[in-house]
Formats: sequence, C-alpha cells, structure tokens
Amino acid sequence: MELKHLLILVLMAGATGASAQHANDTVLKGATIEVLQSYKPQVKQAPKPEWVPQLPQPDTSHPVFIYDVPQQTLYYTYTSQPLRPLALGNDVQAQPFANYIKAGGGNLSTVFLDAGIGGIHGDNYETAIHLHHLSQAGNIKYQQSSLSGIEADGTWHSDFSDWHASIAGERNQYYYYGYNHGVYNYDDADSVKQTYTTVRLCVDTKSRDSTTAFSYHPAIMASLYDARFGSKETNFGFNAPVAYKIDDNLDAQVAVNADVAHLSTNLTSSNNAIGELIPGLRVHTNNFSGHALVGLALGKGGSGSLLPDLLVAFTIPKTKFTISAGWQASLRQNTYEQLTTENPYLASNYNVMQTRRDEVFGNIQGTIGNHLSFSGRVSNWKYNELPTFVADTLGDHKDFNVIYDNVNALSVQLAARYQMAKVWSAGVSYDIYHFYNGSLPYVYGEPGTKIKGDFTVLLLSKLTVTAYLAVLNGIYGRDGFRHDMKLDPMVDLGGSAEYEVIKRLSFFVQLDNLLNDKYQRWPGYEGYGLNVYGGLRFKF
Repeated sequence: MELKHLLILVLMAGATGASAQHANDTVLKGATIEVLQSYKPQVKQAPKPEWVPQLPQPDTSHPVFIYDVPQQTLYYTYTSQPLRPLALGNDVQAQPFANYIKAGGGNLSTVFLDAGIGGIHGDNYETAIHLHHLSQAGNIKYQQSSLSGIEADGTWHSDFSDWHASIAGERNQYYYYGYNHGVYNYDDADSVKQTYTTVRLCVDTKSRDSTTAFSYHPAIMASLYDARFGSKETNFGFNAPVAYKIDDNLDAQVAVNADVAHLSTNLTSSNNAIGELIPGLRVHTNNFSGHALVGLALGKGGSGSLLPDLLVAFTIPKTKFTISAGWQASLRQNTYEQLTTENPYLASNYNVMQTRRDEVFGNIQGTIGNHLSFSGRVSNWKYNELPTFVADTLGDHKDFNVIYDNVNALSVQLAARYQMAKVWSAGVSYDIYHFYNGSLPYVYGEPGTKIKGDFTVLLLSKLTVTAYLAVLNGIYGRDGFRHDMKLDPMVDLGGSAEYEVIKRLSFFVQLDNLLNDKYQRWPGYEGYGLNVYGGLRFKF
C-alpha cells in the first residue's frame, strides 16, 4: 500500500472514531497502526572521477633518434566541461578557436610555419588539416635541410562503425655535406642533394556497437616513397584484427596482417614482404590481466617465423602499482623508408634483410599520491640481422652502407612525471643499453645511453615556458677508412616561451641547442649549433 493511501485511511478512521465517541460517549479501543513502507527521498550520487596521472605503456619498438630536422608536434588543449546535475543534460561547449597559424624565423636562415585547421565538423563527422615547414642552413657548405608536409584526416560516425581516412604528403630534403671539404669540392649542389618525397593513404573502420560481442578494426595502407638518384619504393599493407568477448573476463582475437614493399634503384630492384596470422586470448580481472598471442609470420624469401607475444600483469591490491612481465617478438622489413628515416645519408643500393627482435622483460609502473607517476623496465634483447650504419669506404665517404649484426642487449628504462594540474609539469626518462655477443665490434650508430627531460610551467595565466634536455652517449661509428671511433656525447638543451597578448594572438620564441654543441650524430656530419627563432601565433 502506498503511503498517501495509508494516511487517508488513518484520517478517515480517526474522524469516524471521534464522531462515535461524541454520540455514544464511549471510548475507542486502542489500535496498532503498522507502517508497511517508509519512503526516504535520496539523490543518487554521481561517481567521482579519480584525477591520477598515468604513464602510457612503455614503447617496445626499437628507439629511433632524429635531430637534423625536428618534427613539429600539433597539439590542442581541451577544457573539461563544468559539473552540473544530470537532469540538465550534456551541454557541449564549442571550442572558441579551432584553427591557428604559427609562423616565424631566426638565425641559421630558419623559416618556420605550423598551421592547423580543425573547424570543419558536424554532428557525425570531424576533420583536421595540418601544414608545417622548417628549413635551416648552417655555416658549412651544403649544411642545410628542410622539411615540409601536409596531413589531413577525417572521421565519419555511423550507427555501428567509425570510418576514418587520412592522406599525407611530405618533402624531406638533405645535402650530403659530410665529406672532407679540404680534399673534395662540389660546385654543383644537385650532385650532393637528396630529396625524399612521401605520399601516404590510409582507410580504416572501427566497430562502435557495444551490444554485440564482436569488435573489429581493419585498415588498408598504401604509400609511395620517392628519392633522387633513381630510387623509388612502393608499399601496400593491411591489417584486420577481430575480437570476440567470451565473457566479462576473457576475449578471443585473431588478426591477419600483410605488408608488401617494392624497391627499385638505378642498379637493382627487390621485393620485401611480411605476412602474419596472429590468434590469441586476452584475460582481465580485478587484479590480473594479460594476453597470449602467437604470430605465424612469413617473411622475405618465404622464411617462416614463430613470434610469441606473452604478457601477464598484476595490480597489487589497495595500491596503484602494477607489475608485469612478458616475451614479445616482432619482425621488421627494413624498408628504404624505415632506414633513411633513421639515417638520411644512406646509400640507396643496400642489401635488404629483415630483422627479428625478441624482448623478455619485467616492468613496474604506478602512481604515488595524486601527482607523481613512474615506470621501470628491465629487458633482455636478442636481435637477428639488426641494421647498423657505417661510412662508405669508396670515394668521399659521405654515404653510409648497412651492415647487419646479430647481437644481444640488456637494457634498463626508467621514467617519472610530476603533474600539478595545468600549472606545471616535469618529466624525465633514462635508458641504458649494454650490447654483447655481437658479430661486429660495436653496434654502430646505436646510443648506449639516452636521457630526456622536460619542464612546462604556466605563469600569470598568459605566459607558458618550457625547457628540455636530450642526451645521447655511447655511440660508436666507423669512418670511410674502417677505423672505429666513439663519438662525443650529444647534449641538446633548449626551451620555448609563448605569451598570449589577446585571446587570438600570442608571441613565441624557440631556443634549441643553447650550449652550441657541434655534436655529430653520424660521423662527418656536424650539428647546426645554437638555433633561435620566434614569431606569432594567430588563432581563428
């Protein structure tokens, strides 16, 4: 019985009893009224989010270091919506300025441009376009480089899938200036100029229907990589992962991946393909998670490989610490694009071999308090046919050849970050590698020590100041006379500042290599030294 009906009956009974007592002058017998249901209004509390900084999963890919033309990063800052009662609905606020253009210049003949367009969107689609350019020239003859590019992508949301497409074009130009200028003289700039041009397309779709146990995310990629001196590489690949949710704690998955590359030069041509079938299981409970995947790969020349990917992770109860261990194996094609991204002074005619990499690791990550996050990883590596770079022994020694090495390594990777809301943050990472049992005297071109640090602070709500430190050490090289050498440590200290004059307009200044260190990443190629440039950012 509802409460209001019960109250009406009680009142009616009281009124009847009062009339009878008045008429008959009798007393109503005592009665017990039992309340069958009590009602207490309550408002359901919304779950409180935990604002805890989390480090991303450690990158298990082989590290690549490029400095000559640093890639400019496009980023946006999104503000959270104000908290409000659920009954008022979700009031989505449009970003005030979705587009920007940032331009400037400085010493070393620096010309800088960075622009983003993100205002083209609708209820079920959004797009973004990014343009960038950076060119520099040093004091050494032909010591100059430039990087220009445009990237565009868009996503369309249907009832069951998200469809995404992207297209990118890039022009990366270098000069082979790492020769002995006292012995050789090149008056024709075209004879030492190298230009890498890339066109890349990608289409993928991802399931978004949460009512079904199946999920999928297939993708198709194609690219053209063109270089001077008769070098051209085409690449076509696809991956098709499908997962099935068996229950709340167990998923089954299978993926089919393939990548086919064809390289043609002025002397040779070769095919370089990888195909892989990856079945496996993923498990996740309150404190345990992990997966067991096995890659059945077919590589160059029809060689077969078994590539395990095993991981188990345990979160210590009532803490924010996670301990994990695993074994991950992978196969890399060593395409012309991959190798020249590491060393742009590579000779185009090289022996193409694929690299197998196995890592057995233990990892810990977690947070202390609400601001400090950390991670640590200890790994044992085994590389088969690892590409290393040595100077050409013929001619002027300005080109590099590839020598493959079978080698093992022990590594320790440490990282930490402290984040204080939007006021300031600081991070540091330290990686050390010890190579052993190699088929070569040294792993040429691979740093043994890598240190990175960054700091960002917001002052007076309008001035943003950043600083960074990058150190590479333990790099060995071999010159054109087959002499082994240890390169001097690379130390790059720099920073930036940006001041917002008005909402739409701000000034910026960027400082790179404040120590004016003329280090050599590759033997014979001296760095630019101190670089200072600045300009304006306009948002619209």
